[in-house]
Amino acid sequence: MSVIIILVIVGIIVAGGFLLGFIWAVRNGQYDDMYSPGVRVLFEDPGKPDPEEQIPDSTKGKEKTTISDK
Repeated sequence: MSVIIILVIVGIIVAGGFLLGFIWAVRNGQYDDMYSPGVRVLFEDPGKPDPEEQIPDSTKGKEKTTISDK
């Protein structure tokens, strides 16, 4: 019977920890905007350049040298 009392106390402590974590998340704005993050991944960021433009001019047109080519 004493094991049940210990388990109830531990369960209440764990539930209280989750409640405090939830209250902390709400106060820090974690649940302010639930719609935008899911939709934002569907649209391309206009500020990012193409990956081809990020390659330096010195490496364009050159073939990669592998071990078998030597």
